[in-house]
Amino acid sequence: MALAIDHIFIATQVNAPEAELLNAFGLSEGTPNQHVGQGTANRRFFFENNFLELLWITDTQEAQSELIKPTYLYERLNQQNPSISPFGICFRPTTQTDSAIPFPCWNYQPSYLPPHLSIPMAMNNPLTEPLWFVLLFGAAPSSFNAEKRQPLEHTKEFKQLTSVRISQPSTANSLAAQQANQVAGFKIEQGETHLLELGFDGEQAGLSHDFRPSLPLIIKW
Repeated sequence: MALAIDHIFIATQVNAPEAELLNAFGLSEGTPNQHVGQGTANRRFFFENNFLELLWITDTQEAQSELIKPTYLYERLNQQNPSISPFGICFRPTTQTDSAIPFPCWNYQPSYLPPHLSIPMAMNNPLTEPLWFVLLFGAAPSSFNAEKRQPLEHTKEFKQLTSVRISQPSTANSLAAQQANQVAGFKIEQGETHLLELGFDGEQAGLSHDFRPSLPLIIKW
């Protein structure tokens, strides 16, 4: 199965006040989501080919329930351990005819999804790496129908996310990480700290903006 990036999440404070920095920077915010039963919620920013999700815990008890515990979302989102990656990378198939995910997964069935849908989650996923998972029913935001349509026009005039680089203090050795490095425009490698760098539209302007220390994020365009 050939993969593309569906969306990326960053762990944030409750209610993601960090989103205001993205708004002020010139990104148009889409609709938020609450994951009923999972104990999390988000604020989202959409582009033609994928979206950025700021994710936080709304209900500690739900986030630590038996159903959610195997995802280790609680550990990732409470941000108490600096060695744990604050990121999640969700992939989708590039074509609907592909079926075999290129890394071993277990099926997560949260209560907010219809019973016939599940989310394949990477097995043997170290907490030091991003959470790797797949939406087999994922789609590019530019293809959303009228009911799901999101704002894709930004003051910064970004269209497509064309590169993703993740740095982390430890090496990324999992099979999922190895496969992720085969995805066009994606790179995960060892660095000083957990850092997400997003490049838009081929970075033709040669400009960048660093959102640290509020967010471990650099945007390049």
